Amino acid sequence: MPRQERSTGWLVSYLILGLIWGSSFLFTHEALQAFQPVSVVFWRLFLGGITLAIVIAVRKIELPRNPRVWLLMAGGGAFMNALPFTLFAFAQQHVTSILASIINGATPVMTLLALLTVFRSEKLKPHVIIGLLIGMVGVMVVLAVWQGFGENDPLAVLALIAAITCYGIGGPFIVRFLTPLKIPNEVMSLGQVGSASLIVLPFYLMSPAPIGELSIPVLFCLITLGAVGSGLAYILYYRIIKQVGSAIANSVTYLTPLVATVLGMVLLGEQLHWYEPVGAVVVVLGALISQGRLNRLLGLKNENEQ
Repeated sequence: MPRQERSTGWLVSYLILGLIWGSSFLFTHEALQAFQPVSVVFWRLFLGGITLAIVIAVRKIELPRNPRVWLLMAGGGAFMNALPFTLFAFAQQHVTSILASIINGATPVMTLLALLTVFRSEKLKPHVIIGLLIGMVGVMVVLAVWQGFGENDPLAVLALIAAITCYGIGGPFIVRFLTPLKIPNEVMSLGQVGSASLIVLPFYLMSPAPIGELSIPVLFCLITLGAVGSGLAYILYYRIIKQVGSAIANSVTYLTPLVATVLGMVLLGEQLHWYEPVGAVVVVLGALISQGRLNRLLGLKNENEQ
């Protein structure tokens, strides 16, 4: 790959990924007009799995034969797809897509919290503690806790926090147990999304029939959410990781709330409260500090400095 393409080509994929994952909150909102939350999640995962399976078949990528590998990928699928997707879909029945996307932007804070508690692979450094505290304050600002979560259903708010907690656990789980196996990225994505669809399947079969009109726009949103948002998006994501690393790839979570907010205001007529963007900025600031990206600015030493 030419040097110029390598240095700038990833940016196009990055912006497309931010647009795809940012618009997923809009597509989920629209799909919920006709389907129960668990139905939206199942079809999102099933269509994503089918898309990834086609890519693997076309590229003739070999699938692993070790059952343990598939069990590990199923674990990743539970925490990264089945549980959080269901929780987000449930919550979006009661909160705006704007709020859901901003809370989703706090995922890096939850990931670091999981590394400190569940996995114990991160040391309690000053910038980590400061960043976590600032990030948590940002979440509270987004939720307007001084007025009792504003107009939001407390159960929906808890579902959103539980969803990003699942992401916080799932990311380190994949890094610890799956990354060392050097599984092709397309296969890992299929293992996660496909197994997640199987986890959700029994609940989907027990769910009620569609609750609204199955219009073409609704079906388009559902198909796009699955095939693009849970299928092709993962291919873009792992391509960015290969080109510029996971740190930049994961920072796309800072772009998705911006996309979701614009779409929510323009297309859904949602109202943006002053404390939501303010809280979002505080969340991002906390995440950047906790990751050590602002150490020089704060006068703190980097880990590799003596």
